Order: sequence, then structure tokens, then C-alpha cells
Amino acid sequence: MRKLSMDELGRMSVDEFKQASKNPVLIVMDNIRSMHNVGSVFRTADAFLAEGICLCGYTPQPPHRDIHKTALGATETVDWLYFPTTMEAVQNLKERGYKLFAVEQAEGSVSLEKFSQPEEKIAIIFGNEVEGVDSEVLKLCDGCIEIPQLGMKHSLNISVAAGIVLWELVRGRIGEVGVKNQ
Repeated sequence: MRKLSMDELGRMSVDEFKQASKNPVLIVMDNIRSMHNVGSVFRTADAFLAEGICLCGYTPQPPHRDIHKTALGATETVDWLYFPTTMEAVQNLKERGYKLFAVEQAEGSVSLEKFSQPEEKIAIIFGNEVEGVDSEVLKLCDGCIEIPQLGMKHSLNISVAAGIVLWELVRGRIGEVGVKNQ
């Protein structure tokens, strides 16, 4: 076994990425403090061909050295918008026909492995590292997705949670929508 070279991986150029069909999943970041987490979510959004990212409230915005450090260029490929509040983002997305799902431990939340992705385009809301998704934002969501956790801790870093949720949402689409089957 040998490691593949960068040429053998067949990575897209920035232009090819911009033109590629995207998975109908938009990421909403609700007041995320850490620039490293923001950069990591950009990189994950790129990896899974997510439609884009909404940065809300005090979530840091590119360009910034600390975001770039973990994004590794994904801020150049992934489309993003800024909203002064997450409520504004959520209202905008509802008007544009998105179904909204928070990643949160809440009454009536659906365990990720049991979540049935609707046919409509969806927005997945990831909350603040300490407080989670704002309770007022939860009231506007169509549902909550919960990541099963088996140990003592009952939370994950947002960048880890984003990777888990996005993988689960796109894994059934491998071979479709610009996703290569390896």
C-alpha cells in the first residue's frame, strides 16, 4: 500500500469547485467564538460540497489568519454570508424555502442515525461552544438532530459535530451531485 500523491487525488481547482453541483445543505454557525472552529467548518463544508455557510452574530469572518490556518483555502471555495444575528439568518432561510434543523439535545430531537433528510434544501444550525443553539432560534426550527454519545461527556466540539453531521447527510449521495465514488 502506498499513499496517493496530490496529483492522483484529482482535486478540483477553485473554479471547478465553484461550478460543481453542491449538496443541498447549508451550514449556519450561531455565535461561534473560535476562529479555529470556523476554519475547520469551512474545510469540512468544502470536503462535503456543502452549499455554503452562514456566519452569524459574533462568529468571526474571513479573511483572518487564524481562520485560514485551519480552513487551508476553503474560505476561497465555500460560499458564505454574514448575518448580524442568527434570527435574521433563520428568517431569511425560511423565506427562501429551507427546512431548518438545529444540532442540539432537545425535547423531541431525532438521533442522527434515524434522521430522514427531507427532499427540500436544508440548513443545519450549529450552536455556540458553551451555550449551544440559542433557544429563540430553536423555536423557529423544523426539528433538532442529536448526535448519539456513549461516554460521560454529552457534547462535542462544533468542528467535530459538523464533520459527523455533514458526513451522515451526504454519504448516501456519494456518486451523485459532483461527488466522486472512490
